[in-house]
Amino acid sequence: MVSITRRAALAAGLAMPWLAGGARAQTTRIRFAHPHPETDSWHKAALLFGEKVKEKSNGALTVQVFGNGALGSDPTTISSARGGTLDIALTGNPFFTGLAPKLNVLDLPFQFRDRKHVTAVLDGPIGEKLKPELEPSNLYVLGFWDIGFRNVTNSRRPIQTVADIRGLKIRTTPNPAHIKAFQLMGANPTPLPFTELFTAMETRAVDGQENPNTLIQNARFFEVQKHLSLTRHAYTAGILAYSKQRMDALPANHREIIRAVAAEVTPLQRQMNEDGDPLAIAALKKEGMQVVEQPDRNSMLTVCAEPVRNEFAARFGAELPDAIAAAGA
Repeated sequence: MVSITRRAALAAGLAMPWLAGGARAQTTRIRFAHPHPETDSWHKAALLFGEKVKEKSNGALTVQVFGNGALGSDPTTISSARGGTLDIALTGNPFFTGLAPKLNVLDLPFQFRDRKHVTAVLDGPIGEKLKPELEPSNLYVLGFWDIGFRNVTNSRRPIQTVADIRGLKIRTTPNPAHIKAFQLMGANPTPLPFTELFTAMETRAVDGQENPNTLIQNARFFEVQKHLSLTRHAYTAGILAYSKQRMDALPANHREIIRAVAAEVTPLQRQMNEDGDPLAIAALKKEGMQVVEQPDRNSMLTVCAEPVRNEFAARFGAELPDAIAAAGA
């Protein structure tokens, strides 16, 4: 007869490998949501983010990506991340400015000279200063991804000068800088979530919208819009935001992996959009869009850039816009 002590030892010996195997097999799933189509660089970069996180954590962390607004509109996913029911919400900076109004500085019209200037701002001291603005709203900013320089499309007429914008019902983000700029240019700005935009243009609830070329192509806006004008009237960053509640619950080494991978993937995503921009223009022309490649941008800048900047400065001071103007010079 096997003694009670020996039976206990055998049971423990059999249990320990099972427990160890269970520990090795245990994984933490990270849910990552964004509103862009699965053909867009955001989705491709999100999948790459997931691959690298899984690799660097030896499978302890897995990332499930939900694109195309599958988990809700821009405000919905932000709210879910703030509440801890979603790990990562990626969407445009304009949708975060209601929580952190100083972030609106990134959306001022005709502010960024080129992508080199954008990088100097977002990856430099200004970007680092802005990241903590969302922490009181229970969000950590892992990085600024790229949406790009915004251009105007519409279904009614070519836009050569600011006069051609007047009277158009243009979907904008809910960002105060975007809304004010289009009001000053004589349009009727109509804020809508990105997930509702295609239908709004299809039903003629709005005449047009403003977004970067790559997103115009990937969202197939050419199916419901005839005219594209390369106004480049504003740059938009996307914020990769991690739920503070969910991040704080992770072990320190897992938090470091996530931050390191975000820093690695962010410039790769931006490069995808930079490389894709001229290809998108060519593709949109092929799809039948009429493209105004050199509109009179100065006529637009003159009526909106300074008033919108002054409005921001009156509320928050001129330090941030002045610093952005001087960055990378």
